[in-house]
Amino acid sequence: MNYNELAFLIGLFGSLHCVGMCGPLAFAIPSFHNNRWLIIFDKLVYNLGRTLTYTLLGIIIGLIGRQFWLAGIQSSVSILTGIFIILAASSRILKISSGNWNWVSKMVQPFNKLLSYAIRHKAGHLITGVLNGFLPCGFVYLALAGALNTGSVISSAQYMLFFGLGTFPLMMAAMVSTGLAGPVFRRRINKIIPFVMLGLGVWFILRGLNLDIPYLSPKNINEGVEVCFRIRSGITKLC
Repeated sequence: MNYNELAFLIGLFGSLHCVGMCGPLAFAIPSFHNNRWLIIFDKLVYNLGRTLTYTLLGIIIGLIGRQFWLAGIQSSVSILTGIFIILAASSRILKISSGNWNWVSKMVQPFNKLLSYAIRHKAGHLITGVLNGFLPCGFVYLALAGALNTGSVISSAQYMLFFGLGTFPLMMAAMVSTGLAGPVFRRRINKIIPFVMLGLGVWFILRGLNLDIPYLSPKNINEGVEVCFRIRSGITKLC
């Protein structure tokens, strides 16, 4: 499984969570068309806006990840990412409280105000979708952790693009239909998600260990490569 396929699956699983968390917001955005296909187009544009934001975040996180790659510590970053994901998953499985979460509501409040302003002033589905993409979300953070380990800005952006595309099917279906993914079904899925996170955490650790296992833990060909800088010519090369 390559990184893009993994990102798509994270988005697909995470969209079950998104339907419950972001779905009400998406349903609240009015459509000013009577034609069913134009309404569907509006919802498509909204989800496109979210995906554009995810891709932008992928570019930003890719710029950070590229520095790790140039420093030769990509494997360590992958292992640390896996450990944090496993800890997060374990806290959900064991139902360990993380203390006061008031700081989360304070973080979300500015985005909620922007979204409310956009909806009141009929900013359109694209702008609303773009703003929605910036809302704090555990699955977006999980995807960004994966994008951090891709090794290049382009790969990181592609990773987040495929993550966004993975959220499309269920979000689109939920926005144009009723009764999809009810509360009982979402609760059951939410019980499975921490175990999926555990699997991802183990996978990131194995990737970082460079055990030379095809697809699961391939050998990092850049391991031990020294980054040389030619100051005079301004050229960066690997040697």
